Amino acid sequence: QVQLVESGGGLVQAGDSLRLSCAASGRTFARNTMGWFRQAPGKEREFVAAINRYSDTNYADSVKGRFTISRDNAKNTVYLQMNSLKPEDTATYYCAVNKGDAPRIATAQTWYAYWGQGTQVTVSS
Repeated sequence: QVQLVESGGGLVQAGDSLRLSCAASGRTFARNTMGWFRQAPGKEREFVAAINRYSDTNYADSVKGRFTISRDNAKNTVYLQMNSLKPEDTATYYCAVNKGDAPRIATAQTWYAYWGQGTQVTVSS
């Protein structure tokens, strides 16, 4: 059974940094695209970043230059380094993994088959 477990969220001040981790179990995802999404209260879940098996990346415009996605295939883990955090980054952050091995760095939620339970990030002003 595939399981994705996010960690690293918390309460920080504007300008601070956080590093989120998402550890996968149940199968190896070295060939799969892995991504991060977020959902703020009262808003729809939105794409944040994704990385394919070649370590090609894609970012939402709102986080470009501040967030960095990376992966460690040996640990079956994807990371999201978040710098210069803003209050508008406050959300529940979810990691996701697509089921196939196509290297598409998709932004659509429907591309991703496996999802974690989320970790809360709160940025105070």
